[in-house]
Amino acid sequence: MRNYQHIIKELNIIGGSKGIFDVVVNGDMLYSKYQEGRHAHEGEVLDRFIQLIGPDVMVYGT
Repeated sequence: MRNYQHIIKELNIIGGSKGIFDVVVNGDMLYSKYQEGRHAHEGEVLDRFIQLIGPDVMVYGT
């Protein structure tokens, strides 16, 4: 996510009981372990973020 720090205003990982958590970026829910019923796969949250912002957003520092 650090490659997109120039467009992330707020990043929250909201924990709950029994290992439940949500990942929220700029007010948009990217991942909810409760809703999915599992942990995110490697790279899954980042992939969802890129889908949200669109593929044309430049990576930070390029």
